[in-house]
Amino acid sequence: MGTMTEYTSRGPTSLQPPEDITGGLFGWGRTMVRSYPLATDAMLAAALLGLSTFWLVGSPFVDVRAAVVQTALIATVAVRRRQPSIVFLVASAIAFAQWLLGFPLLGDGALLIGLYTVAAHEPRIRALAAAGLLEAGVIMAAVKWEPAGSVTHSLLFLTATVIAALFTGLTVASGSRYLAWMDERARRLAVERDQQATIATAAERTRIARELHDIVSHSLSVVITLADAAAVVSRSDPDREVMAEVSQAGRQALTDMRAMLGVLRTDDRPADLAPQPGVPELSVLLDRVRATGLAVDFAVAGVPFPIGATAGLTVYRIVQEALTNTIRHAGAGHARVTIRYDAPLVEVRVADDGTAAADGEHRGHGIDGMRERAALHQGTLSVGPAGAGGWLVEAVLRLDSRAPAVAP
Repeated sequence: MGTMTEYTSRGPTSLQPPEDITGGLFGWGRTMVRSYPLATDAMLAAALLGLSTFWLVGSPFVDVRAAVVQTALIATVAVRRRQPSIVFLVASAIAFAQWLLGFPLLGDGALLIGLYTVAAHEPRIRALAAAGLLEAGVIMAAVKWEPAGSVTHSLLFLTATVIAALFTGLTVASGSRYLAWMDERARRLAVERDQQATIATAAERTRIARELHDIVSHSLSVVITLADAAAVVSRSDPDREVMAEVSQAGRQALTDMRAMLGVLRTDDRPADLAPQPGVPELSVLLDRVRATGLAVDFAVAGVPFPIGATAGLTVYRIVQEALTNTIRHAGAGHARVTIRYDAPLVEVRVADDGTAAADGEHRGHGIDGMRERAALHQGTLSVGPAGAGGWLVEAVLRLDSRAPAVAP
């Protein structure tokens, strides 16, 4: 995602304009012009009127009519941004009356300011029309007064001022459109950034919920099974320490819960987070399952290859959820776990000899979680009754052998 202003070599990316635009004298002036347009235009008109009056007093054209016309002409500058085209036409009419009266004025600079305003704030076609109208006035003034000493020089000089005012206004208009586009782009990027953060938060919550489901469902199933066994064994074999297995399973569940909830800590103290389990930890998982009385065989087929920590966690959770369902619902006495490597494929197969119908009636969200995990690795999951009886969970993961990996 891009940003409004990017400093690839000078600093971090920012959504704010650079300081040389928003700060300093330029930034202060820009803020004043935007915040108080009428006041700043009135100050500009007053400055132009003072300068023009000083010129008029020392010129041979000084009289009351010239002063009135010049004041009326410059007064249009104070309201130039209200209706730029209309104000320019009014100023042009006053200038035409001045031409008929027959005296030149320094206040004619108000016409250039009017043209600039039309070019900066009105459509381009209006700016060109205003420039054409002012150029006609330039020809009339050059022929009648020859302010540069000759008609040719006067025409060239006055035409240059018209072109300068026109292109200055067009440049400012283009810059204003660009800044408006940048502001809108920054606003949209800020909205998109917030949306992405919300989506990422929701995805993380879903992932944590799935992890907690796997941990709690498996560990509590083992604890419940061991507790039921302890109630029976304590009557026939008091010396057997089944409750020690219950305690160990509970401690392991508590450790896993702390590891998962540690990512939600908001303080700055480092949490003791154990690595996520993978294929090497399957032996510990199977030992806990065997302690419930379910016989579990484990086999590895093919040539193992590095599969990465994320894929290892997926394999571990699929085996964990499948065996948890076997313990809780299938009434099985034996299960078999097989991991088959055939790069870039990894097949996970968990089969039991329990009652397939009973297992299928209690699918819950665990199987959906296994299917989502397999999909993360472009894999598939099939769950259903096995051909020879019992229940079968089979997942096939497609892995990139170049991914960062841990040895299985």
